[in-house]
Amino acid sequence: MPDSAFLKPPSGGGPLVVHFMLLPNFSLTAFTAAIEPLRLANYVSGKDLYRWETCAIGGEPVKASLGATILPDRNVEDVRHPENVIICGGMHGHRFHDRNLSRIVKRWATARTHLGALDAGVFVLARSGLLDDHKCTIHWEFLDSFVEEFPEIDVRPSLYEIDRNIFTCAGGDAAGDMMLNEISGRLGHDIAGAVSEQLMHERIREGSDIQHLPVHARMRISHPQLVKAIREMEQNMEDPLTRDEIARRVGLSQRQLERLFRRYLNTTPARHYLRLRLLRARHLLLQTTLSITGIAVASGFCSTSHFSRCYREVFGHSPRDERRWVIENKNLIQARDIEAAE
Repeated sequence: MPDSAFLKPPSGGGPLVVHFMLLPNFSLTAFTAAIEPLRLANYVSGKDLYRWETCAIGGEPVKASLGATILPDRNVEDVRHPENVIICGGMHGHRFHDRNLSRIVKRWATARTHLGALDAGVFVLARSGLLDDHKCTIHWEFLDSFVEEFPEIDVRPSLYEIDRNIFTCAGGDAAGDMMLNEISGRLGHDIAGAVSEQLMHERIREGSDIQHLPVHARMRISHPQLVKAIREMEQNMEDPLTRDEIARRVGLSQRQLERLFRRYLNTTPARHYLRLRLLRARHLLLQTTLSITGIAVASGFCSTSHFSRCYREVFGHSPRDERRWVIENKNLIQARDIEAAE
């Protein structure tokens, strides 16, 4: 079987079965992106090649992050010997803890189940101790908090990672790319191509592709030197470059650099750079437990007072108020998750 076919085939013949384990606030986008290629593989081949079931804690309805509710097929406790399980996470998934689910996941791993995770569902595999010697990936929004909690795990900013019987995906549309690669490896390029056409999916991306859109696509700018200048800023947050250093690296004078930013972005290089660093700081405040001083340093500020003043000017409140909001809402979300699990 080709390496890209990562799902475990049925031991007794028949269709390959995948169980989708739904966590509270799971991403419906990633969930459907993973299922649709399997459904369409059956459709274009005219054969019953893949089947799937949903399961959840207690077998209770699970609400997705967008508010839609899914009634699962089974209670997760009743899924005794699955061949393939994909844990579907999403918003607030990094705060979801359930010891009983970890026990079940470990039992599946012992039984040689092939285990996968989408989006923040990767936290369940990590907290169950199943990623200690595996490469993995996770949605970029959770990358900082994941690294802080699991500094020894080899996590990468890729779309998806397949490492033996463990596969992880950043989520979103990348789940579809991952499944299209599975179909290509198992059924051939012709079937995968036909499925991709049904999805109107232009290109099947490799797992090693980067998660973030390139600067020119994300910001809808095409000037090559402006794109390069922004990329230099994004790659040098902790030790900010001077305006002269940026201009020299992209082959412009400081005056030319200023003109480019004013013409295309209606701002100055200094203001754009500052906003990038503050957005990084806000992300660290929301997703990690780093101290405010540590976040200030990681975002390139020489003092906490300067950081706090700039933060308040842009976001309307202090970093300390932001952190207080995170703590209060974290307690509320954990209480809701426990109630949902019960």
